[in-house]
Amino acid sequence: MHTPLFELFDIVVTPWKLVGYLGVFMFSGRWIVQVFATRKHRRPVIPTLFWMMTITGSGLLLAYFIWGKNDSVGVLSNLFPMAVATYNLMMARHAQLNAAPNQA
Repeated sequence: MHTPLFELFDIVVTPWKLVGYLGVFMFSGRWIVQVFATRKHRRPVIPTLFWMMTITGSGLLLAYFIWGKNDSVGVLSNLFPMAVATYNLMMARHAQLNAAPNQA
């Protein structure tokens, strides 16, 4: 996974860097999802997809920082958002399950 795949603009790209780049795009892209949801509902909204993208992006970045780069700062900077997103996703799912019987 550390074997260079190619070089672009003097940046050596390895499979681990691709994992890291995918994590960054996923983690950053969640804000685009949030903006579209807010525009659609005409009020601030954080959709379930936002939390799923946070967890996925954080997970990919954690993998990169643990096995690809071995960087404790990167690990710590992604653990907290992943934990919060997991909690919020669980709460959203719980609220959906509890609301479903009342709508019938």
